[in-house]
Amino acid sequence: MSTQPLTPQQIADYLGVTRETIYRMVRKNEIPHFKIRSRIFFSKETIDAWIRDQEQQAIGM
Repeated sequence: MSTQPLTPQQIADYLGVTRETIYRMVRKNEIPHFKIRSRIFFSKETIDAWIRDQEQQAIGM
Protein backbone atom coordinates (compact mmCIF):
# COMPACT_ATOMS: atom_id res chain seq x y z
CA MET A 1 0.00 0.00 0.00
CA SER A 2 1.54 3.27 -1.09
CA THR A 3 0.55 6.67 0.25
CA GLN A 4 0.68 9.97 -1.54
CA PRO A 5 3.41 12.39 -0.43
CA LEU A 6 2.34 15.44 1.57
CA THR A 7 3.12 19.03 0.61
CA PRO A 8 4.64 21.60 2.99
CA GLN A 9 1.18 23.11 3.57
CA GLN A 10 -0.34 19.72 4.33
CA ILE A 11 2.42 18.85 6.79
CA ALA A 12 2.12 22.30 8.40
CA ASP A 13 -1.61 21.69 8.91
CA TYR A 14 -0.90 18.20 10.26
CA LEU A 15 1.66 19.51 12.78
CA GLY A 16 -0.26 22.68 13.63
CA VAL A 17 2.49 25.08 12.56
CA THR A 18 2.85 27.59 9.75
CA ARG A 19 4.14 26.72 6.31
CA GLU A 20 7.01 29.14 6.92
CA THR A 21 8.01 27.10 10.00
CA ILE A 22 8.11 23.97 7.86
CA TYR A 23 10.32 25.66 5.25
CA ARG A 24 12.63 26.91 8.03
CA MET A 25 12.87 23.37 9.45
CA VAL A 26 13.63 22.00 5.97
CA ARG A 27 16.42 24.57 5.44
CA LYS A 28 17.95 23.55 8.79
CA ASN A 29 17.41 19.87 8.00
CA GLU A 30 15.36 19.50 11.20
CA ILE A 31 12.49 17.55 9.65
CA PRO A 32 12.60 14.52 7.35
CA HIS A 33 11.70 15.43 3.77
CA PHE A 34 12.55 14.63 0.20
CA LYS A 35 12.71 16.62 -3.00
CA ILE A 36 11.55 15.90 -6.50
CA ARG A 37 13.39 18.45 -8.57
CA SER A 38 12.87 21.65 -6.56
CA ARG A 39 9.62 20.60 -4.86
CA ILE A 40 9.62 19.49 -1.23
CA PHE A 41 7.51 16.57 -0.03
CA PHE A 42 6.97 14.57 3.14
CA SER A 43 5.97 11.00 3.92
CA LYS A 44 3.30 10.79 6.64
CA GLU A 45 4.77 7.52 7.91
CA THR A 46 8.23 9.07 8.19
CA ILE A 47 6.84 12.16 9.92
CA ASP A 48 4.90 9.98 12.39
CA ALA A 49 8.10 8.04 13.18
CA TRP A 50 9.98 11.33 13.55
CA ILE A 51 7.33 12.58 16.00
CA ARG A 52 7.66 9.40 18.07
CA ASP A 53 11.43 9.86 18.05
CA GLN A 54 11.08 13.48 19.20
CA GLU A 55 8.79 12.33 22.03
CA GLN A 56 11.33 9.70 23.12
CA GLN A 57 14.13 12.27 23.13
CA ALA A 58 12.01 14.63 25.25
CA ILE A 59 11.24 11.86 27.74
CA GLY A 60 14.92 10.93 27.95
CA MET A 61 15.96 14.47 28.87
